Order: sequence, then C-alpha cells, then structure tokens
Amino acid sequence: MITFLEIFITIFLLTFFIYLKVYLGSIITTKPLLFIPKGSTLSVIKYLQKEGYDLDKFDYYLVKMFGYPQAGWIKLGSDKLSREEFFYKITHAKAATKNLTLIPGETKEIFFDMVAEKFDLNITKLLNEYNKLSPVQDGLIFADTYSVPIGIGEDKLIEFLVNKSLKKHKKLSKKMLKSYDEREWFGKYVTISSIIQKEAANVEEMPLVSAVIYNRLKKGMKLQMDGTLNYARNSHKKVTSTMIKGDKSQFNTYKNSGLPPYPICAVSEESIHAAVNPSLVSYLYFVRGKNGKHIFTNTYKEHLKNIK
Repeated sequence: MITFLEIFITIFLLTFFIYLKVYLGSIITTKPLLFIPKGSTLSVIKYLQKEGYDLDKFDYYLVKMFGYPQAGWIKLGSDKLSREEFFYKITHAKAATKNLTLIPGETKEIFFDMVAEKFDLNITKLLNEYNKLSPVQDGLIFADTYSVPIGIGEDKLIEFLVNKSLKKHKKLSKKMLKSYDEREWFGKYVTISSIIQKEAANVEEMPLVSAVIYNRLKKGMKLQMDGTLNYARNSHKKVTSTMIKGDKSQFNTYKNSGLPPYPICAVSEESIHAAVNPSLVSYLYFVRGKNGKHIFTNTYKEHLKNIK
C-alpha cells in the first residue's frame, strides 16, 4: 500500500523536475565571446554576477553538475542561450584562437598595424587602449607568441597583453634585482634593453653592446647609436646622415646625452638580462663587420681602422 509520505515525495520530485526543466530552459543573454577568470566555481559565478548575468547560488550547484568552468575566452556562438546550454558551454567549450607574435625589436605602432589587420580591429582604438593601461609608451608588451581568441575586442586584447606582460616584468625584476621599481625598471633597464635589441647582431653580442652603453654613459659620452632612431614608425627605416641631422626628437642619441625618454621597442628576456648584467669590458665603440657581427674596440683610433 502506498503511503502518504511516498505520494508526497513522488509529487515533490515530479514538481521539482518540471521546475528544473523550465528553469534550465530559461534564456540567458550573454556575449558570443565570454571571458572566464581563473578560480573556483563560486568565484566565477560572482564574477558573472558583477558582469550583469542573472545567476544565483542555485546556479552555482547546477554549474557543478555540468563540470568545472573553463578559464579564458569561451566561444559561445550566440548572444542568447538557454541556461542549460550556457552552463554546458562554459564548462566544456574552448575559444577559437589565432597566434599573435611580437618579434623582438619591433615597435608598438608597427605591431598594432599587424594586429589590426589580422584581427580586423581599429588601430586608433588599440593605441588609445594601450596608452590608457600602459605605464610606458613602448617596450611594455614582451616579444612573445600569444594565443588570442578570434572576435576579441580592442579593449580586452590590450588588457590581456598589458596585464600578462606587466606580470612578467615584475617577476623578472624581482628575480634579477630582488625588487621592482616601475620607474627605474622601464626608465633604465628596459630602455637599455630596447637599444640592445636594436643594435646587437645576436644574443651573444648583447652583454657587449650593454657594456658599451654603460661605459659611454659613465664617461658622459653621447650614445650615438642608430637603433635609437628606429622608434615608433621609423622602426624599419635606414638611418642616414640626413635622418640624423633632421631628427630633433629625444631619441636622437647623436644630439642628446643620456638614454631616450622611454623604451623604443619590444624586448626579449635575453636583452633584459644583458641590460642588467653587462659584460665586464671597457669597450666604447663597435661597428658591423663583413660577416654581420660587430667588432668592439676601446679607442676611437681602433674604431676608425675597423670602419675603413
């Protein structure tokens, strides 16, 4: 004989099942490409709530039934999904991505031109977003290959590149200098690193070029390095005597003493390491030889012989 309790439980479960079916079928308005931060399921739910998603603690338990939220950019494919589809996709879907490579020695202007074309983005917006978020006008974004979701906007892309690079800069500074002083790091070490990146023929030469920079600065000599004139949109221009005479910017180290006002290009870990650890040599000059490598010397007399 069926008891009242059994009837009650049956009705309750049936009612709950119907409610759950209807609830999971309710529509959630979303972005076709959604960013999910790293963290626990609860922290993801709270993040989505702040982003305007209609979710509550009950949804937390439902998401856990589907799996664990994937961190990163998730391609949802639609701006309206049932709650069931939304929960499934944030726990299973992966964003479609393209690789984005910033080569060592490239300036942000030339890099962003390439980014705008590859991802169909606005170059002006990219530069504006960078200027809003970056503490330095160039040299912040590390030379590296980045996996970037297709469909990402200018603001999120720059936020991703800047945050990722800043973390790396801080980590390297603490590793090499045991501390992180933003002004000193970018104003001195990354700026020197960017000159090394433009001037050195290979990684092996980097500590030697670094030594020449420090030795010249110590003696109060002008750096007189062509690479400093390859800033911004001058990145790939051949430096000529006419260009040297006509350039009135602070990047012209033939006319101005000291370092340029900020880094001139993207840097690699190798060039930063050289900027922090120059070779213990007294070289003051270098010129490119026939084999593409540089010949380093202590005196101007030797330098002139090498030029000839």
